[in-house]
Amino acid sequence: MTTSADPHAPAPRWTSYVAVGDSFTEGLWDTDPAAPDRCRGWADRLAASLSARRVAAGQEPLRYANLAVRGKLLGPIIDDQLPRALDLGPDLVSLVGGGNDILRPRADVDALSQRLEDAVARVRATGADVLVATGFDTAESPVVSLTRSRVGVYDTNVWSIARRQGAYVLDLWGMRSLKDWRVWAPDRIHLTDEGHRRVADAALVGLGLAPDDAAWDEPLAPLPRAPFSERARENARWAREYVGPWVGRRLRHESSGDGRAAKYPDLTDWT
Repeated sequence: MTTSADPHAPAPRWTSYVAVGDSFTEGLWDTDPAAPDRCRGWADRLAASLSARRVAAGQEPLRYANLAVRGKLLGPIIDDQLPRALDLGPDLVSLVGGGNDILRPRADVDALSQRLEDAVARVRATGADVLVATGFDTAESPVVSLTRSRVGVYDTNVWSIARRQGAYVLDLWGMRSLKDWRVWAPDRIHLTDEGHRRVADAALVGLGLAPDDAAWDEPLAPLPRAPFSERARENARWAREYVGPWVGRRLRHESSGDGRAAKYPDLTDWT
């Protein structure tokens, strides 16, 4: 298996990578052991793997910035984060967004898709490569599954955009390992550290590279199904602790990202 530190593997061609997006790319629920007050996430992990492979092949470390902020809709990601990303002059940009929009009942998926394509074309015009992502398959979620048809249409458009614009795709919908609740955080919207680790490998695969872990998409060992009463209690707790506050923020027109800045706003040698 090719690993991130394999001295015989060719160095990834990208020298600088900027990630833009929402809480998924910020890395919510994946705590950085070196800084417990800060998120890590799949994009940081992807950058670390690309950098380690470059160093192992005798190249300079990858330079990396992460401009993602939790709660952001696709419009602010494109309008606020993307110009800053392009100012940094990277040769790889991950542009992942739209999930927060699709959670809203009146989301116009075709309009979102057009905005995404325009943004991807804008990045590609600079000569940089782009990594986009499909949405998660929400079939197993008791509430979020209501958005599944909209996510499916958006994902179809993502693949078409990638084909037309020459972009790479992180296929979240197709990940079997993400169908297990053990890789999801208690809010059932974000991933645990294990989930982010697996997504980082999926991103490597999406970029045409070997994953760090060959078993990145192997399902977890099955567990006995919890009794109905236990599942009902968990669902009630989830609705009380997470759904209620989320609805409250929507009614107040607030976002979990209000007042937050990007965690890594400048390109830095990444390890």
